[in-house]
Order: sequence, then structure tokens, then C-alpha cells
Amino acid sequence: MLVKPFETALYEKLRLFFEKHDFVLMADKKQFRKVTPTGFQNVIFTATAYEDEVWLEVNFGCRNHQIEQIAQQFLGNTRDFWGDSNTIVVSIGKYNDAKYFRYKIMTEPDVEDVCDIIKDFLMTDGFPFLNASDNLSTLNEIFNKTPSKSCKYVYNQVHRSYKGVICGKLINDDKFLDLADKHRNTLTKIGATPEELRTYEQLLGFLLYFSVN
Repeated sequence: MLVKPFETALYEKLRLFFEKHDFVLMADKKQFRKVTPTGFQNVIFTATAYEDEVWLEVNFGCRNHQIEQIAQQFLGNTRDFWGDSNTIVVSIGKYNDAKYFRYKIMTEPDVEDVCDIIKDFLMTDGFPFLNASDNLSTLNEIFNKTPSKSCKYVYNQVHRSYKGVICGKLINDDKFLDLADKHRNTLTKIGATPEELRTYEQLLGFLLYFSVN
């Protein structure tokens, strides 16, 4: 099964479902996206061909503009992609604590079955999670409740610490400096590079003088 025809069929079968929930297809970015007052929510599809089958991974997440507008200045990502960055993103498998899970598709009926499974998951778990998470209060809980532990809603744990400390500043956490120390310790523990540690200190310097309107 070829990836491109599979993707086209997949998007077409899912289009009406997503449109009912105010998501728009962005085929060039392999996702459906919904604009929100704070940023966007998205569901991303990654298909890989293996001999006579396609393996499909589905990620879902959201972007908070306030966090990303600061974070992207310090993360070293190409400026062209700043506007598309997610604040949190997780695969369906990882969300369900099955980290390496993929959907495997060999036939046309398999595509129908997988679409039904994805829609059911989004209705029962995915969309409620996104609707509850695209605000600073919940993102602060996700990033900062246990800063010493890995966060499953971010693939890059260095970026998690950067975004966590930004979130703490944006909600005016009265223990901001303590939070900053905790994330610094986490970065050291997980093996952040000297450059990443220097950039973190630059970010803290920026945040100390940043005024939250």
C-alpha cells in the first residue's frame, strides 16, 4: 500500500467528522487543525509504508500562543516553523501508555476500521483532553506539578522545562524562582548540553524582566 494514496483516502474519510468539530484539513502539514482563542488544537497523521502495509501514528495536541511566542525565541527552531509549533503533543499510543503503538493497515476495510477507532478515541478522550488543556492553568499543571519527572505530553524534555518556566511566569506563580531552580536541576539531571543550559539562563533573564499584562 502506497503512503500518498492512503493519506488521501484517510483525510477524505475523516474530513466530515473533523469539520463537524470545527477542524480544517491542512494536508500539507498532515493534520486537521482548529483555531482557538488561545492558539490552536490539532490532530496529526504520520504514515509509513512497510512492504504490503502502512503503519499510522496519530498525535494530537494544542498550541498556546503566549507560551510559544516566548519559547520559540530560545528553542533554536527555524523561524518559518514558529507559527506551527505545538505547546503539548502526544500520540494516541503514548496517551494510553502504549508508547510504540501504531495502527497497521493493509486493506481498504482496514482504513474504515481505523477511522472509526480514531473517531471514537477523539470523542471519548482526545477532544475532552484538548478542550481542558489549551489554557495556562492546565498547562501549568501539566508542566510544573512534578518538574523533576518526565512529562509525556512533550517529546523534548528540555523544551518542557523551558515551556514550564514560561508558563509559571505567565500565571504569576509566586514561587517562580523556586520553580526556575527545579527546572534547572531537571535540565542538569537529564543531560542538557552546556548550550541548552546557557539558553535556559538567558530565558530566565528575559522572564525576570518580562511584564505579564
